[in-house]
Amino acid sequence: MKALLTSFASGLVFALGLGISGMTRPIKVIGFLDFFGAWDASLAFVMVGAIAVYFVAYRIRATMPAPLLAPKFAMPTRHDLDVKLILGAAIFGAGWGLGGFCPGPALTSLASGAMPVFVFVVAMGLGMYLHSWVTEIRATTSGLTVSPANTTQDA
Repeated sequence: MKALLTSFASGLVFALGLGISGMTRPIKVIGFLDFFGAWDASLAFVMVGAIAVYFVAYRIRATMPAPLLAPKFAMPTRHDLDVKLILGAAIFGAGWGLGGFCPGPALTSLASGAMPVFVFVVAMGLGMYLHSWVTEIRATTSGLTVSPANTTQDA
């Protein structure tokens, strides 16, 4: 129960931070991405603040044997970059850049009841489902090959 309440409180603080910083307003995000027009640098300060908090938390984590509410830290083990990761990051960045939402602020903005937010979140969910589906199909068919004798060509 303690972990659940801590997660809820953390999510609430995160949502409030997104709202206060303006990350839930697409026009603010798009203004930040408009480097050659009317650039709004205020979100850069939000990012610098987030990086500073993460830097301190990461250093503190290194001195702890385990988190307070879990048996061990869940740290990523992969350090390689591949085409799927880079392409996925580019699609992700283009999507939230065009829509003006990142996933966290989009979920927070659902409380506004605005139709564009709903459409963005539904599209984001469909994209996640499509990725899972394609990955699953690829995993189940990766051992299959098509021989040239079994293919057909139009005349």
